[in-house]
Order: sequence, then structure tokens, then C-alpha cells
Amino acid sequence: MKPHGRWSPAAAGGQTSDPAAAVNRHAATLRELHRPGTPLLLPNVWDCSSARAVVAAGLPAVATSSAAMADSLGYRDGEAAPVGLLLDAIARIAAAVGVPVTADLERGYRMTPAELVERLAATGAAGCNLEDSDPGTGELVDAGRQADLLAEVRAAAHDQGIDLVLNARIDTYLRPAGDPAALLDETVRRARRYHAAGADCVYPIGLSAPDAVAEVVAAAGAPVNILARSGGGLGGLAALGVARISFGPHLYRACRSHLEQQVADYLADVAPVHP
Repeated sequence: MKPHGRWSPAAAGGQTSDPAAAVNRHAATLRELHRPGTPLLLPNVWDCSSARAVVAAGLPAVATSSAAMADSLGYRDGEAAPVGLLLDAIARIAAAVGVPVTADLERGYRMTPAELVERLAATGAAGCNLEDSDPGTGELVDAGRQADLLAEVRAAAHDQGIDLVLNARIDTYLRPAGDPAALLDETVRRARRYHAAGADCVYPIGLSAPDAVAEVVAAAGAPVNILARSGGGLGGLAALGVARISFGPHLYRACRSHLEQQVADYLADVAPVHP
């Protein structure tokens, strides 16, 4: 049976007669790790090796990056990778580590809410990101439509007995710059609406100004996930009450850049020998 099919004990992270219970234990742990002011640090991974490195560093959970995983599998970001291939990769990561795994599923890869819950849970992952941009066009999805999707996923999880941890990504700050006050108001509006629909955490990706982060943290009504910026500043985010810090594809791109530089250095070294 393939990892992205129905329940597999190995995919759930160990040998057990009740793999759903194992996933739910991981979900409870993952949810409890969202502590405002003491944020869950998630250097996003793309394969088993990077996931094991995160765990070896002492971090208590693992998150995947859709962009990094897609590129490592040979596809562009934006739900271009076959969903079965992506879920197989997530299952291998979940089986390789003994900690909760949360998966970046973009906007669901065109799966129905029931299918999304069933197939994700079969990988052993305990949570997922769902974003409010259309993967095909990049356009922001109507807030009501996105809230409906989140509510349907939450209801499907309840029906299947899966305690899924939902992180609702808010893409308002990925749009061209507009009036800062209006942008902040829309972000808070979406955060509240998504939390009411069943999201455990909200993720205004691209939000970075400390005053705006503090306002979203105060007004969202839910734990807030912020994307880390290069150069650190994690302590500052913790002081603002952030509950979760992601890295997106930054680490993957840094690894690729290092590889490319190493290869270039080797080629430059042998060039005089092999003109």
C-alpha cells in the first residue's frame, strides 16, 4: 500500500494498532507548542535528511516547505507537483522522525476537504498550512471562500476522528504595497475569520514591521506564525508575542546556493588542468 493511501502504521511514525491515535497525540503536542512569546521554531525541511537535522538540533517539531519540496522533486511551486508524489515525500519525512510533522499543502492541491484530511493523516502528519492565494493565478481568494474551505477541512477532520492542526496562511502582504492601515485591517479581518472557521494558527506571511506584528498578535484571537527574515531577529518576534516562526524555502535555497558555489569552485580549480 502506498504511503499516501489509507492508514499505514509506519507512515504514522511507529508500530501501533491505532495509527489515528498516534497522529492525534502528535497533533496535541504540536498545538501545545504554539506558545505566544515562546515561539515554536520551524526551519522548514524538504526531505528526510533535512528533517533529521532539525530534530538533531533539538527542535520538537518539523514543518515542510512546499516550494522547497516541489523544487527538490523536480517541479515548480504552485501545486505543480503531483499530489501523490508530494504526499509520499511527506510520509517518508514523518516516518524518519519521531516528532510532530506539519505539511505545507498550498491550497490543498485540488483535493476535497475529506480527501485532504484522509490522505494527509495517512502520511502521519499532524498538521498543515493552507494559503488564501490561488496557486494558478496568485490572486488573493475571497476571505469568505477561504473561511468556508477551512471550516470544511475542520469538519472533515472531526468526522474522521483526526485532530488536525490547521495553520491558515494569509497572503495580504504578498500583494503590491497599498495603504498600510487598510492592509493591516484586512489582515486582522482575515485572521479572525479564519480562526472562527477552525484554524488553530494564522500566518500573515510577509508581515514584518514590528508594530504591525504586535497589532496582529493582539487582535487575531489566535496564535500567530511569522516568517523569519535573514539576519535573525527571532528574539524580537518572541518579544512581540509571536507563537510560531517559519523559514519557508530560505534554508533550502541557502543549501542550493552553497552547493552551486562549491561546484563552481571545484570547476574553477580543475579548469587550468582541463582547458
